[in-house]
Amino acid sequence: MIRILQKDNRLTKIIFAVVIGAACVTMIITLVPGIFDNANAVSAADTYATIRTPGFWGRFETPTPVKNADVDQLAHRLLQQQHYPDFLLSYMMQRAGTMLVSQQILLREADRLGLQVSDADLAHELQYGPFAQALFPDGKFIGDDAYMNFVQNNFGMSRADFESRVKQEMEITRLQTYVTGGVNVSDNEVRQSYLTQATKVKFVYATISATDLSKTVNPTDADLQNYFNQNKTKYASAVPETRKIAYVAFGENTVPGGAPAVSDDEVQQYYNAHQDDYTVKDQVRVRHILIAVPQGADAATDAAAKKKADDLLKQIKGGADFATLAKANSDDPGSKGQGGELGFLQHGATVPEFDKTAFSLPVGQTSDVIKTQFGYHILQVEEKQSAHVKTVAEVKDQIVPILQQQKDLAAEQGFAAQLASEAKTYGLESASAKHGQHVITSDYLEQGGMVPGMADSSKILPAAFAAKQGDAPQSVSTGDGFAVFQVVDVKPAHAPDFADYKPHVLDDYRQEKTPQILSAKLNVLADRAKALGDLTKAAKEEKITVQTSDLVGKDAQVPGIGAMTGPASVAFTMAKGDISQPINTGSTGIVLSVVDKQEPTADEIAQNFDKTRDALLEQKREEMFGVFAGSLTQKYEDAGAVKYSKQAKTAPSPFGN
Repeated sequence: MIRILQKDNRLTKIIFAVVIGAACVTMIITLVPGIFDNANAVSAADTYATIRTPGFWGRFETPTPVKNADVDQLAHRLLQQQHYPDFLLSYMMQRAGTMLVSQQILLREADRLGLQVSDADLAHELQYGPFAQALFPDGKFIGDDAYMNFVQNNFGMSRADFESRVKQEMEITRLQTYVTGGVNVSDNEVRQSYLTQATKVKFVYATISATDLSKTVNPTDADLQNYFNQNKTKYASAVPETRKIAYVAFGENTVPGGAPAVSDDEVQQYYNAHQDDYTVKDQVRVRHILIAVPQGADAATDAAAKKKADDLLKQIKGGADFATLAKANSDDPGSKGQGGELGFLQHGATVPEFDKTAFSLPVGQTSDVIKTQFGYHILQVEEKQSAHVKTVAEVKDQIVPILQQQKDLAAEQGFAAQLASEAKTYGLESASAKHGQHVITSDYLEQGGMVPGMADSSKILPAAFAAKQGDAPQSVSTGDGFAVFQVVDVKPAHAPDFADYKPHVLDDYRQEKTPQILSAKLNVLADRAKALGDLTKAAKEEKITVQTSDLVGKDAQVPGIGAMTGPASVAFTMAKGDISQPINTGSTGIVLSVVDKQEPTADEIAQNFDKTRDALLEQKREEMFGVFAGSLTQKYEDAGAVKYSKQAKTAPSPFGN
């Protein structure tokens, strides 16, 4: 090797230089920590996190971003769905961010495994999946305009974004099927599962309410004062920071001068820039007869379906009415009642065999019998429309509201900026009065409070708590308009006086002492009941009320206990006459004794076997996929393939941990 390099050979020297250079680059990449961090760091203000492929080569690819706007949208949706208060938004932001990061990682894994979703797959999902009733009522497509309105009104996104989201969900579903395809359950697991589900018990039970017990805890003032002094750290900021703000709020109907009306020229300009949105593709209106063949059917079933379809085709060619035959014979419930009418279809809206036949047949013609994954079809083409662009007159009523909304928002933003600017110079009162606006001064507000006269305080209060007293007025969106505000005064968080805070100290004292007392009383009751062999007698001695349940299953709600899926579910594992150990739910203490028990028979287990197996399989698959998703996300994070923004990293928890 040395002799070769010693030769005066230009090619050899070039090769040597390249090899040495590559080695140096590799050493730098390998040995210098964070050499590519800047390339993958989250610097964009609108980005929550980025994800790349773990490993060496992933450092050179363009990372996939998770946008702050998407995290915010999902967080608000979760907050609304779960009926949580607005002050938990920061917690929901973290949860939503984690979900979207995990989703992107799962999509990468699905792509790696070749599980991508095609346009034809999407078309089939929209026509026959969960959106079928909305988009294809009675099997007929509602049309492009109605489709776009459905997406905008229900999901607040464009058609392209909606279809992209549906594809992503389909792809993750495919990944779940791929990962959990090998999950199985034994016959014994199925029988035990149904046995547990279908068993019913009747029991007597004694309950001790933690709330009632808490009221019996009555410490002296000296005890409370001592407790308060021992927990000074806990109470150091017990009285939260509050702020008084002065603000002017306005919406589209209260902006001085309002927004200008939309002109015909503006409609034309918008139309010219968005003609793709108003393009109608080639489409064909067809009716069909379906003779269904179940998936996995044997040859005899398939042959019988084919013969029936052939017989119907002969009748049609002999002059029989297509619609009448469809109503009497078609297995497509969505179109059968309309004589097989499917309405207008675009390319790719159906399976390939159907699509090819529909677009190749002349108007008025009937197809031969064709085979698809659903069975055998006979098609009749009724009308065709070539691709064309709708005129501006046809779509003006759709465009005007879009432009007017933009103008309203621009007017609000413009006035907010103007008022904030003038308020910096002349003061908020003077600047507002100049425009006929009234300044409102709030009382002292906590961070999760409500601003008077404002439906949504989730944007103005965080901004107010981020500002300083004396800062210049600033504008902020309020969800249904804008506000210009200024912090008037701040009361920092501080420790309360014992006398003023005594009721809260009493609550804390009781909350700390009650679990210990509850546990002790439960143990005494359970031990005494077992010693006597009679819960009712033991409860009477302890002056605790005893109740008797109905004969209940695991889906029951029992007064004083709640759902039988909780800690009291131990009753289903007990024999008749058994007395339970103490059951402490935190809010209630329970001891119970089973007085009757009914288990399902072998015949009942056999009758419900398949249904129980399916439910158990679904549960196991969900559990397995959850573990898979968690492990995959951890793998990405451990490899440094997920980069979070500073905002994502420092988002506070509402629970203080």
